[in-house]
Amino acid sequence: MAFEAQTYGAIMDRILKRVPPDIDTREGSIIWDATAPAAVELAILYTALDFILGATFADTAPRPYLILRAAERGLTPKAATGAVLRAEFNREVPIGSRFSLENLNYVITERLPEDDTDDTRAYRVQCETPGAAGNELFGSLIPIEYISGLTSAVLVELLIPGADEEGTEVFRQRYIDSLTSQAFGGNRQDYKDKVLALPGVGAVKVFPAWNADIDPQSFVPDGEVAAWVASALPTLPVAARAWLTAVYTAAADLLLTVGGAVKLVLLDSAYGVPTDDLISDVQDAVDPPDGHGEGLGLAPIGHVVKAEGAQSQTIDVALTLQYQSGWDWAAVESYALEAIDAYFAELARGWQGSDALTVRVSQIETRLLDCPGVVDAQNTLLNGEAGNIALDAVHIPVRGVVSG
Repeated sequence: MAFEAQTYGAIMDRILKRVPPDIDTREGSIIWDATAPAAVELAILYTALDFILGATFADTAPRPYLILRAAERGLTPKAATGAVLRAEFNREVPIGSRFSLENLNYVITERLPEDDTDDTRAYRVQCETPGAAGNELFGSLIPIEYISGLTSAVLVELLIPGADEEGTEVFRQRYIDSLTSQAFGGNRQDYKDKVLALPGVGAVKVFPAWNADIDPQSFVPDGEVAAWVASALPTLPVAARAWLTAVYTAAADLLLTVGGAVKLVLLDSAYGVPTDDLISDVQDAVDPPDGHGEGLGLAPIGHVVKAEGAQSQTIDVALTLQYQSGWDWAAVESYALEAIDAYFAELARGWQGSDALTVRVSQIETRLLDCPGVVDAQNTLLNGEAGNIALDAVHIPVRGVVSG
């Protein structure tokens, strides 16, 4: 019996049918007045039962009950993370110093001496407000407490994007995926689960490889080896020079390793190409460079892991649009750019679950038809050619020049 059919009227009808026919059951009668409140309470109870039934299943459970269900598998929604940025100051400032920019506060967490110049000192700063809010603001920082000699403090670059708390539908899908793909002992799902849990990571693809059972760290050339190769190469015959270059490059790129050779290709939490800082953080967490294959990070012993960022492919779009009366490209341009950006962002969000992305003309034209002032869109060219553009496995699309 469907709960939604159990309305007050349906319940009242069933109750009154149980009353002997010689008793008055009209509205306002004693029987009617006595049973009506009970029928209301039963209707409320059926409504509650319908909600409970929906909350029982992961596919329909509201967020609080989905969290309870997922907790049985050790899963919880990913918490919001604060953005990590680079700031420049005219002098050294203490670690832990706090600054503000508009309505956000930041705290200094680390010195970046390699980024210093004659006039500035560079630091990592963490936005104290978790979420994506810290990804957008740049400019002059105001010290919350006085710092003697400080005359310039500027927030200049986003290093690791902040991310909002994991959305309900994303978390629901992650829970369902956990039922169909088991993470264990360094398999693909294990790497995905562990890497996606790291701050700033929005997507990852895992590329496994197989090599002989040899000590992985012994293949990685150090500074002395690099210096020797640089000095020796010019003195070698052409064939030997080519062979040594190929072997040295493979070793430096962590390709001459044991059977657990793994490459991780990343997107940041905004589904964009990650910065070198984020890649470095992931590398240190999964398989630190000073102990490849030794199990010092999240990767199992014997797995040599190389983390790198996905790459962007610029897509120029040439449009042929028919406009409504009074509209032209100047009026439509901002809407068209927004539509194309939204499509490319949608593709990037699906990058992890695809073998490779395809930028489709039909999808662009369909979205343009929803833009104000556009009557028709046709003959769209991508990078000067008619037809879709198929990207490879490690690329995401980025909007280039759009003309209309």
